[in-house]
Amino acid sequence: MDYESYKVQTVVIGAGVVGLAVARELARSGREVLVLEAGPRFGEGISSRNSEVIHAGIYYPTDSLKAALCVLGREQLYEYCASRKVGHRKCGKWIVATDDRQASRLEAICRQAEANGVRLQHAEGNAVGLQCPDIRATAGLWSPETGIIDTHGLMLSLLGELEHAGGQLVLNSPVMAAESSIDGHRLSVSGEASTTLIAREVVNAAGLGAPGLARNWLGLPDSAKPEQWLARGVYFSYSGKHPFNHLIYPLPEPGGLGVHLTLDLAGQARFGPDVEWVEAEDYTVNPTRAQAFAEGIRQWWPSLDASRLQPAYAGIRPKLAGPDGGFVDFRIDGPEEHGVPGLVHLFGIESPGLTSCLAIADFVKRKLG
Repeated sequence: MDYESYKVQTVVIGAGVVGLAVARELARSGREVLVLEAGPRFGEGISSRNSEVIHAGIYYPTDSLKAALCVLGREQLYEYCASRKVGHRKCGKWIVATDDRQASRLEAICRQAEANGVRLQHAEGNAVGLQCPDIRATAGLWSPETGIIDTHGLMLSLLGELEHAGGQLVLNSPVMAAESSIDGHRLSVSGEASTTLIAREVVNAAGLGAPGLARNWLGLPDSAKPEQWLARGVYFSYSGKHPFNHLIYPLPEPGGLGVHLTLDLAGQARFGPDVEWVEAEDYTVNPTRAQAFAEGIRQWWPSLDASRLQPAYAGIRPKLAGPDGGFVDFRIDGPEEHGVPGLVHLFGIESPGLTSCLAIADFVKRKLG
């Protein structure tokens, strides 16, 4: 097939919440911005398969990108949602310990949060019970800055502002190959109208597909091409009424924050995600996993009616380390990391990516100069 070549100032690859936030910020700076999305609609990857939680910034190591961008991004996101009338609610969350051994770990979590600039309130079990009568807890931490958000509404708002600033979203346009040279960045785009784009700046915000795209990126050093692991998590909704007005989190576990209770803006409860390491994308939800969910939930909510757990959806977190790898920070690699002018790759943008999206956008703009 014949390819036509077009020149554009800035291309953002991927139209999830982070890609749209980055594109909006770059367009508002006066750039000509084109967003290329492989799928038929925006935001159908990681952005539509998460807990929709606005995180406070509690657990991440001090001075990490996740800590800094989460705390800053959370403040920016609440202000953005309030000014643009994007659905959200600062409902707060309880981190609960169900025995004395877990309770002893709360102090370390509280210290880490304080180091990140996040204030938590410690409560003994009877005080937790006054706020959440159905919960069994020996102690807990209250996070007043945690909230929930309508992610689709946020993405619609970001897209509208991108287009108002002159940017454009092009769907069904997967980037099949890329090459960087002194002349710019050449992107081979497939889909309904195959073409070759030559861009002065490119941001790879392709989510789960970002490392694979970088792996075959000509002109990018091999040291700038990380390996990725996939951590799948499933969610179960809870039909009917429940007694909760706040989010409930058990203590963190390897790979995630444990099977926790979140709420949507309509008040429906859902539980998840769990952690399952997989080799390929798979979004099926096995109904039999409800039994393991119920066992975990009953540790802190003994009166759970397991028959009301219904399979909801699954999501996949892009991890830059496997099950035994420990904490790995966001990788937002710009010219100072890989030596290629006008190029930024975003790797491992899992939680708190949604919370951090506006702060990530600012960070990427600074990387591009």
